[in-house]
Amino acid sequence: MVNTLGTLFPGIVYFQNKFISAAVVLLLTAIIAKLLLVIFEKVLQRFAKKTKTKLDDIIFEKTKKPLFYLIVVYGAKLVVRDLGWNGTLDNIISSLMALVFVYILGNVAHILLNAWLIPLAKATKTKLDEILLPILNKTINIIFIIVAFMWILQIWNIDITPYLAGVGISGLVLGMALQDSLKNVFGGISLLLDKTFRVGDKVKLESGEVGEIHSIGLRSTKLVTYDNEIIYIPNGQLANSRIQNYTRPTTQIRIKVPFGVEYGTDTSKVRSVVMGLLNSHKEILTDPEPSVQFLEMGDSSLNFQAAFWVDDWSNAYGLKIGVTEEIYNTLNKENIGIPFPTRTVYMKKE
Repeated sequence: MVNTLGTLFPGIVYFQNKFISAAVVLLLTAIIAKLLLVIFEKVLQRFAKKTKTKLDDIIFEKTKKPLFYLIVVYGAKLVVRDLGWNGTLDNIISSLMALVFVYILGNVAHILLNAWLIPLAKATKTKLDEILLPILNKTINIIFIIVAFMWILQIWNIDITPYLAGVGISGLVLGMALQDSLKNVFGGISLLLDKTFRVGDKVKLESGEVGEIHSIGLRSTKLVTYDNEIIYIPNGQLANSRIQNYTRPTTQIRIKVPFGVEYGTDTSKVRSVVMGLLNSHKEILTDPEPSVQFLEMGDSSLNFQAAFWVDDWSNAYGLKIGVTEEIYNTLNKENIGIPFPTRTVYMKKE
C-alpha cells in the first residue's frame, strides 16, 4: 500500500519516500474510517426509524469510537507490513487490534445484557437489575479479559495450552470450593424469577418459623419473626423447601379457632351463639362469610371450630387471640359448659 502511492503518483517526489507515503496512508485510513462511520450512522438512522427499540442507537453510540480506532490501527498494521517491520512492532499493533475488538464485543454484551435484564426486572417487579446485573457485568468483564489475554499470547506465539489447562484445573477447584455459594446464588435467582415471595410478605417456612420477608439477597434471605428476631436462610435451602405464603394471592387470610362444649349441649344453640358473635365483629369479613362447624365428638367434649376471614394477615394473630377469649366469655354468658379433660379409670378387683 505504501509503494502504491509512489506508483500511482510518479510525479510527486514526496510519495517516493516510503515514510511520507506511510504517513499519508495513515491519514487516508483515518479519513476513510470517519467517512464509513458517518455513512453507517446515516443508514442506521433510517433503519432505526422503522424499529421501536433504541438498542441499535445505543450499540452504535457506544462502539463508533472504538470502531474508528480499530480501522485506523488496521491501517497502521498494513503500513508496518509494507515497510517490512514484521517483528515486534507488528505484534504490538496486532495486540492493540485484539484489545479494541474485544472491547467492542464486551460493550455490545453489556448493552444486550442490560436491555434484557432491566425490562425483565420491571416486568417481574423484582430487584434482578440491582442484585444480578453487577455480578453478570463483572463476569462478562472477566471473560473478555481472559479472551483478550489468550488472544494476545497467540499473537506473540506463546503456547497457551498450559494456561488453558491451568484455567481448567483452577475452574474445577474453584467450582468445588464455591459449590454451596453458587447453589445459593442460583437459588436466589430462582426465587426472584419465580416470585415465590417479595419483601414484606408473611411466610411460614418448612421448619415452622413464621415472619415477614425483610430482604432478598443473592446469597440469603432475611426473615423477621414476631419476636423481632432476624433469621438468615440460605437461598439454596429456600429454593428446595416448601414455603407457605400468607400474603398471596391476597392479604386476606382465614383464621380457625377450635373450642369444645359439654356433652348434652344443644349444638344448634352453640352455632347460633358463636355465629352471632362472629357476624357482629367489626374486623371479621362478611364475604367470605364466617362459619361454625361441629367437627367431632371428642373424648370429653363436643368439638367445634369457628372459621372466619380477615382483611389483613398482619392482624390475624392478635385477632385470633381476641376472638378466642370472646368465644369463651360468650359461652359462659349463655351457660354453655366448657368441660375439663376427663378420663375414667376402672380398677379391677381381684
